[in-house]
Amino acid sequence: MTSDKIRKKFLTYFKNHKQFPHTIVGSSSLWPKDDPSVLLTIAGMQQFKPYFLGIKDPKKDFESDQLVSVQKSFRTSDIEEVGDGWHNTFFEMLGNFSFGAYFKEEAIALAWNFLVQELLIDKDRLWATYFNGDSDAEKDSVAVKLWASFLPKNRIIGFGKKENWWGPPGSSGPCGPSSELHFDLSKEQCKKGDACRPNCSCGRFLEIWNLVFMQYHMTEKGTFKKLPSQNVDTGMGLERLAVILQKKKNIFDIDLFEPIIKIIKADKNLGSTNAVEDEVRSYIIADHLKGTVFLLSDGIEFSNKEQGYVLRRIFRRALDQYIHVRFDLFPAVDEIIEIYRNIYPELTEQKNLIHEKISKELDAYKKVLNTNVEEVVNKIIGLKKQTRGTEQREPSKRLITPSDAFKLYSTYGLSAERLKRQGFTFDEKEFNNEVKKHQSLSRVGAKSKFGGHGITSGELSDKDRKKMTRLHTATHLLHTALRTVLGTHVRQQGSDINPERLRFDFENDGKMTEEQKKEVEKLVNEQIDRKIPVTSEEMEYKKAIEIGALAFFKEKYPDKVTVYSIGDYSKELCGGPHVLNTSQIGKFTIVSEKSSSAGIRRIKATVE
Repeated sequence: MTSDKIRKKFLTYFKNHKQFPHTIVGSSSLWPKDDPSVLLTIAGMQQFKPYFLGIKDPKKDFESDQLVSVQKSFRTSDIEEVGDGWHNTFFEMLGNFSFGAYFKEEAIALAWNFLVQELLIDKDRLWATYFNGDSDAEKDSVAVKLWASFLPKNRIIGFGKKENWWGPPGSSGPCGPSSELHFDLSKEQCKKGDACRPNCSCGRFLEIWNLVFMQYHMTEKGTFKKLPSQNVDTGMGLERLAVILQKKKNIFDIDLFEPIIKIIKADKNLGSTNAVEDEVRSYIIADHLKGTVFLLSDGIEFSNKEQGYVLRRIFRRALDQYIHVRFDLFPAVDEIIEIYRNIYPELTEQKNLIHEKISKELDAYKKVLNTNVEEVVNKIIGLKKQTRGTEQREPSKRLITPSDAFKLYSTYGLSAERLKRQGFTFDEKEFNNEVKKHQSLSRVGAKSKFGGHGITSGELSDKDRKKMTRLHTATHLLHTALRTVLGTHVRQQGSDINPERLRFDFENDGKMTEEQKKEVEKLVNEQIDRKIPVTSEEMEYKKAIEIGALAFFKEKYPDKVTVYSIGDYSKELCGGPHVLNTSQIGKFTIVSEKSSSAGIRRIKATVE
């Protein structure tokens, strides 16, 4: 059964159901602009959150309290898992929803009958799971009893919140116990014997449908409140269902991926190392290019923040899979658009725009792909100096720390794949934790920023705050050093600080020379070595300007302001915080200087 037929059969089944006819609702955008709790749409229920919460009336908006949809979805939590044959970033979620119209009994029967009677899936390969209860919520005994009408007791298994509780999609929102249907791929136990059951790590079982019984609303404080009505939210991955119905070995063999994979493998620039790795690389490219196409079609732009950061990350990770840089992405991109053109016509309508945006980003990243990895590694972490006199032929002799690997990734764009290909080794789990922390910080956005830093964010550790305070103080020294070397026309036009680096934008028409960058570095480090006290004083804004304190070009200030002084070297209006003495900053290094926009240059720098 083709994926197109599966979608159609699912929608038709719920739309035409005699007892519970559902209204079909189109997919919402992958960019949930009205829901700041998440970066991207991660589930079919997201567009219906106001109805689950009782804020809106589904009968008024849809003339029904029973809805069905096929929702475009994207989950960043699965990025590192892509390549194993079972995980996607972009996927389609088949879902049916009830807002007080029906609950557990009807939802379980609807799901069972669709799989067994409509799709003719072997019922002897189906297992069900339920929420086993904990200190916050009781065991879902009702679900156990209902599943017993369809399955033997030994194929109804209880689990905790990790496996059988859904939501909320963000820091707060609707949530509740869930009941999942799993398909037995082999019917053969692993070495665990009878303990081999759904959620076993051996890969025997494939989760296909999650039935969520929305009973609660979790507040920002983590407490649970009963929802106004008992609701149902179900989600079934189209790609996983297609694996079963098309009798394929994994999701990348189904009709939504097979033609794309074929085109990718035909490109000689993919290169070859070994059969297993080549297969994994082709999976990553196919998934990430598909995600790229759909994110672009929903108006997301390549950038270093929030949704744009995710888009850039998956696109560049796809490019990193090619061993040779003369690859051609567009045959695969066009195949993706062709596969989905009837379901999502916006892809065809925006084809030229998608091409244009991909071309621009590709040109920008090719500079990174052509980077001399050895040279950059030696510059940023001094590997040669650290291992002087040591043979470097074995990968183990080229060990770098996860934080250094992440610094190379975040500052220079050198991915984990490229570093490993060059023979560098590091703790990949810790590296991925650094990436996740960076993602979390990108979500902080402007919510708690003052003057370009996010030091007050609750998502930061004490170590992060201390590092950012050092970097923030360094921007004051940098500002003065730039004015000394380039001229007093230089004025700060923005900054952004995270625990890895500072970013400083300033007015200047031309590119800095290597000599100018070295001179600025020298001046900043001289002030750090002088161990100058950092002081602050509150005064009238007019007086601050009279004594020569620098103010941000576009900033509006109150009558009374705080001036931070670093000896006689620097005076700026600022909200802090700062180190007490420049000696606490550490060694200052400029890692890049480039154009930000017309007449504006951008420096990225670190402190050690």
